[in-house]
Parts: sequence; C-alpha cells; structure tokens
Amino acid sequence: MLAVNDLPHVIALTNLATAVCLMVGYVMIRRGDVRRHRLAMLAALVCSAAFLVVYVLYKANSGFAKFGGEGVIRPIYFTILTIHVLGAIAIVPLVPMLVARALRGRFEEHRKLARWTWPVWMFVAVSGIVVYLMAVHLFPHVPV
Repeated sequence: MLAVNDLPHVIALTNLATAVCLMVGYVMIRRGDVRRHRLAMLAALVCSAAFLVVYVLYKANSGFAKFGGEGVIRPIYFTILTIHVLGAIAIVPLVPMLVARALRGRFEEHRKLARWTWPVWMFVAVSGIVVYLMAVHLFPHVPV
C-alpha cells in the first residue's frame, strides 16, 4: 500500500505518462494515423485524470510542500511553479472542449483549439516533472 509520502512519485509518473502519450498522439496525427492519435490522446486524458485524483488525495492529506532551495534557485523554482499552475488551470476547461469537438466530429474546430491546447498541456506535464525533481530530489525542504 502506498503511503502519503509516496504520492509525489506517483504524481510525477502520471505527468511523465501524460507527456509521453501527448507526444505519441502528436506524432501519430502528423503521420495521418487518426486511430493511433485517438488512442494516444485518450491515454493522455486517462493519465491526466489519474494525476488529478492522486494530486487531490495527496494535497488533502499533506498540504503544500515546502521548497528547500535557497538563493537564486528560489525565484527560478517559484517562477516555474507559478507558470505550471497557471497552465494547469488553463487546461481544465480547454481539454474537455477539445475532446468534445473531436467526439462531435468537429475536426477543424478541434484542430484549431489543439494548436493552443496541446503545447500548454505538454508544458504542464513536463513542468510538473521539473517541479517534482526540484522540490523532492534536488532541493528538498529539510526541517530544522
């Protein structure tokens, strides 16, 4: 059974899986393979949903983590974190709109929205991994 302090690792893995699925989906649609694109993007959606569930469980049971880095790395970390959070907030309505357009067969509208949504979603997934690496592995908070 996973403990609460194991959940940041699961969160990072779901972000990594999301990023991989998003990249595969992008490559597949560029190749014209709509079926594999659809599968990869549905997998990205499932990974993002799993992220959200684990993230909420973690935050409900642990609160917010403290960043242990000092000096110049602090503003760098908090800048990345802030942009990550703003991007995450932005994709909450964008992804369902994107999926709805695809499911309704409105592919031209889907394509236009995907040009904005995909890069933001990819950034959120990758920056989530960066935030995790910085806060958990590189600059963990050490209580005094």
